[in-house]
Order: sequence, then structure tokens, then C-alpha cells
Amino acid sequence: MAASSPTPGGGLGAILAAGDRDYLVRNSGEQVKISSIEGDTVAVYFSASWCPPCQRFTPKLIEAYKELTSHGKSFEVIFVSGDQDEEAFNAYFAKMPWLAVPFSDSEGRKSLDERFEVNGIPHLVFLDAKTGEVLTDEGVEFVSEYGIEAYPFTAERIDELKEQEKAAKDNQTIHSVLGTPNRNYVISNTGEKVPIVDLEGKYVGICFVVNGYPPVVEFTPVLAKIYAKLKEVGEKFEVIAVSLDSDEESFNNSFSSMPWLAIPQGDKMCQKLVSYFELSDLPTLVLIGPDGKTLSSNIADIINEHGLDAWEGFPFNAEKLEILAEKAKAKAAAQTLESLLVTGDIDFVIGKDGAKVPVAELVGKTVLLYFSAKWCGPCRAHSTTSSLACHGSPFPWKTTGRRT
Repeated sequence: MAASSPTPGGGLGAILAAGDRDYLVRNSGEQVKISSIEGDTVAVYFSASWCPPCQRFTPKLIEAYKELTSHGKSFEVIFVSGDQDEEAFNAYFAKMPWLAVPFSDSEGRKSLDERFEVNGIPHLVFLDAKTGEVLTDEGVEFVSEYGIEAYPFTAERIDELKEQEKAAKDNQTIHSVLGTPNRNYVISNTGEKVPIVDLEGKYVGICFVVNGYPPVVEFTPVLAKIYAKLKEVGEKFEVIAVSLDSDEESFNNSFSSMPWLAIPQGDKMCQKLVSYFELSDLPTLVLIGPDGKTLSSNIADIINEHGLDAWEGFPFNAEKLEILAEKAKAKAAAQTLESLLVTGDIDFVIGKDGAKVPVAELVGKTVLLYFSAKWCGPCRAHSTTSSLACHGSPFPWKTTGRRT
């Protein structure tokens, strides 16, 4: 967090004005004198239409802005564009309800970039409108994690919210995790509302999902099989999907194939849980116990390591994990090349020319198993470098005849 120190020159005029320009603009073209800006807190928003993270964040900021202003909060946003042409600027700015530094003032925009040391976008700096004091330069994180609850976006307010989070965790229930004052249910993929009270006394997995994200796409079918197996043997287990998709269509595409429940798409609790559980990676599956307390911040790693066999480790306490580890050791000790590469009638691997090579011919040799995918940039870079270094041409080694 940036230190709260007065901006040189003090006041918005010294920060936002440049040369003979003492005004900002609306997307209608109207000029607004900087001296007429009303607001205790002003946010300077560095963004561009070509930036995917900006496109995801801007709707959140618009929502927060509209909510704050509709409730009479003293708040304003100033857009500083990083677009390269005016047409792109105009199209992007047309969606915004606030003010902007004129696109024509490239020197003024550059000066603001330098003043606030903008190294990446989106970047959101909150200022005290009266003094020009920087309240924080972590505005993107604050708005993403807390929304309008972070207003007036001071360090003190964020500390208050963190204390509230700590207290909430100390007194956590399944209702406090999944519900809101206006919603006491989750939904099925058919739209049925399932009361949160029905989840009391059960183990609940909170699964963060993004439609089309490869690690999540690969993880979900395995979790679905484990979910079905646990249901089959009578375990009290439920999964709740938390969508991080930005639009309902993406959410519906992924949720339609999931056998479990979800928090409704677009519900503010989805983003709040990202902060609450300190989400840092995907897939993430948080495990909540029957008493509503968090048992594990992420059991996805256990499932990724053991696959479908992970169901035998439920509810993933120390005793069950030890049993799972012993089974994995026994399985590894019994491992052969055939047990790894032969599936049913497929007892061969293939060369890049399509030639079939019996797995039996590889027994006794040192065999490297290379897991890769076309969509993975680092994989492509590594494959080219490694193969050229070893053989002088790409992909000279053999590959398995099917994906496992």
C-alpha cells in the first residue's frame, strides 16, 4: 500500500490540470472544470480497451460507482486512457459514467502515469480530493475484494474490514459463508433454489470455477466422479460452485454439466469469497465441516495427486490421508511400465510418423513421460528447446496412443 503522503502541489487542480487545460470531459463531450469536482474521495483510473484485465475490472468499478453515488456518497472517478487511438478511447469511455482526462492531452496522461508510477493496468489510485493525498494505490484490489464496503478506501477502513473478516471466520457458519441478508439459498443447474439450511451437518466443498480455464476443466470431471462415489456410499457431502466468470452465459455453459449446486452468477458473495478464502490458485476446493468451520483451504491438490482414489481419503483428515498415502506407496511399488502405458487393448505407443511400438519393447529402458498441451505457451517453448537440444528437430520422441 502506498504511504499516505501529500501529493506535491496539493489539491486536484495541481494533479489533474496540465498546461492551459483546467477541465476534464464526459463521454458526451461536455467539459467539466476541475475546480467544480465535488467529492471527498477521487479515484484516478488507468485503463485501456485492449487490456483484458481492464475489461473484467471496469464493470465492477462502474457498479461500485453507481451504488456509491446513488447512496449520496461523495465520490468521483477520473479515467486516464492507455489506448493508442481516439476511436478506441471513445468506444471504451462511452461505457463509463464518470470523467476523463481528454484523449488529446497525451502529455497530461503521460504525466499522470509518471506521477503515480503506473507499471501495469488496470491501476486505481484513491486520493483525498481536498489535499491530493494518496489514500491508496491498491484500489483495484480493494474494489475487487470489498466493493463499496471499502468506501472511503482508506487504510483504516480496510483494516476494519480485515478485522470483520477475522471475526467472521472465528464465528463461521455455513450460512455466513454462503448466504447474504437477501439470499438464504443456493441453486441447482435447473434453477431450483435449495435452502442453505439443508447443508447444515454436511461436509461442503466450495469449488471456485472459471469456464474454459484448462486446469479447472481437467479437475471438474474427476471431482464429479468423486462426488458421485461419495453420494453412492452415503456420505453427507455437497459441493457448491463459486463462479468467477464475468458473464452469465459463461457460467451457464460450465454449470450445466455440473451435478452439484452453486451460488447464483453475479452474486457479490462470489467475489467476497475470493478474499475471504485468500484465493491464489485454481483449481481450489475449500472443505467446510459439518459444524460450518473450515477444515481445509484447498483439497484440490489431494484430488489432483490421487485422482478418483481420493474419495477413499474422505473427509481428508490426518488419519484418512495417512491411509491414502500408504495406498499410493503400495501402488507405486507395484508399478510397471505396462501398468502405466497399457490400457485395455492399447498396448503400444506411437511415433510421430504413426508407427506403433509395443510397450513391451520399452521394458528395461529409461523412459521419460512428458505431459504437455498445445494451448500451453511454456510447453511449446520447452518442447522446441528440449527437442532441438537433444535431436536437432522437434518432437522426435514417441507419444502415447491416447490421452489418460
